[in-house]
Amino acid sequence: MKQDFYVVLGVQRDCSETDIKKAYRKLAMECHPDRNNGDKASEEKFKLVTEAYEVLRDPEKRAAYDRYGMAGVRGQGAGFSGMHFDLSEALMVFMRDFGLGGAGFAGFENLFGGGGGGGGRQRRDRRRGHDIKVGLKLTLAEVASGTTKTVRIKSLEPCPQCAGTGARAGSEPAACGTCGGSGEVRRQAQSLFGQFLTVSPCPTCGGEGTVVHSPCERCGGDGRVKGEKTIQIDVPAGVADHHYLTLRGQGVPGPRNGPRGDLIAVLDIKEDPRFERHGDDLVFDLGITFTQAALGAEVEVPTPYGQTKLRLEPGTQTGMAYRLRHKGLPRLGEAGHGDLHVRVHVWTPSKLTPEQRKLLEQLSEVEDAVPEEHGSGFWDTIRRALGLEEGERPRRRRGSGAEE
Repeated sequence: MKQDFYVVLGVQRDCSETDIKKAYRKLAMECHPDRNNGDKASEEKFKLVTEAYEVLRDPEKRAAYDRYGMAGVRGQGAGFSGMHFDLSEALMVFMRDFGLGGAGFAGFENLFGGGGGGGGRQRRDRRRGHDIKVGLKLTLAEVASGTTKTVRIKSLEPCPQCAGTGARAGSEPAACGTCGGSGEVRRQAQSLFGQFLTVSPCPTCGGEGTVVHSPCERCGGDGRVKGEKTIQIDVPAGVADHHYLTLRGQGVPGPRNGPRGDLIAVLDIKEDPRFERHGDDLVFDLGITFTQAALGAEVEVPTPYGQTKLRLEPGTQTGMAYRLRHKGLPRLGEAGHGDLHVRVHVWTPSKLTPEQRKLLEQLSEVEDAVPEEHGSGFWDTIRRALGLEEGERPRRRRGSGAEE
């Protein structure tokens, strides 16, 4: 079921950025999982509210969402999974918006009734591995049908000797004596507003909660060694240049079995010289002969899916466009396809055979004059293209022999 982000936040489509932030803060406080004892429904609503806020607070993402709906934002800020925040990402947005660091979040844990799990989540975030960015080259045919690409990546992988723990064989990481394994040190202080609690990463273990007394000989206690791996990337049909795909958990592993970062595949689509692309629609320039234009004809034109037939009507003029419905590119994240627009250009031969010249001279004796409205229509087209006022014709540069 599709969600309308404006409805999710309970705001109007013409609302201000201030209205969006105000609505988010109110809803985020109401459905925060720590305030609702980890209730799953509240957690899902919290993630959805945060996703809506992250799109509508950003002017570019909001403009894309207003124009294209969900498909407009799935190629931008969060890959083609949609944004689909997990809980840790939604909590990070929440903390960022309320101006909270690690210590501040502990204060909100206390406000929400003790949260449980927040510290463990923060420890995992601190140990999270780096993201990997790769370029993915695609052809227009691959965009039209979707494809699967294979990439080989040099990265760090969990150490096979210590299974990623960083500890020498026969030993294991021990709980930190300073923080007791929590990864945090807590201090109570007094202020004008009463007693409050501050929380900071443990200085001994760096917030991990464990220390390695006997490091692994192979990885030196880091839990990672250099390695390579092959990853398959499924590319959906209809993607655009410079969109990107995010593969969660396919990046570099964190130290000592910390969570992996993400793999980000930036798309680079090779131009197809046959077509101009305008979103999901394509434009193809078709050259035809005078007789085809005058008498009509059936011609073949290319599409991303192979050749198709087009029937030209008698009297076709240069600049006319035929629309072939559903012969364009798939709509990303939606059903249906764009259209293929065939733009016609009547070809005039630069050299004639004696027979062709004789026939054309015979035709010139019986052909009609160009209608006056045809000429004015031509100038109207030029004026619109150059943004000129009605009755104003384009001028040539000084010295060209035309009036200024």
